[in-house]
Amino acid sequence: MKSTGIVRKVDELGRIVLPIELRRTMNIDVKDAMEIYVDGDQIVLKKYEPSCIFCGSAKDIIHYKSKNVCSTCAHELGLR
Repeated sequence: MKSTGIVRKVDELGRIVLPIELRRTMNIDVKDAMEIYVDGDQIVLKKYEPSCIFCGSAKDIIHYKSKNVCSTCAHELGLR
């Protein structure tokens, strides 16, 4: 992991602010969804990109019964 040297305090509501330079670098826009992961004692934020529940692909995603399925897996399952 690469350190940015940026330190932010958590406010009374548990929020932190991601600096604009970091948001621009990581292509994070206002209202973008972020996924939160825990890795041991570390919290990892990742821009949410829906992916297929079967293969993990993020290309050509369709929503079937509130699940994300790529077009390839949908075809294999006979959904398309």
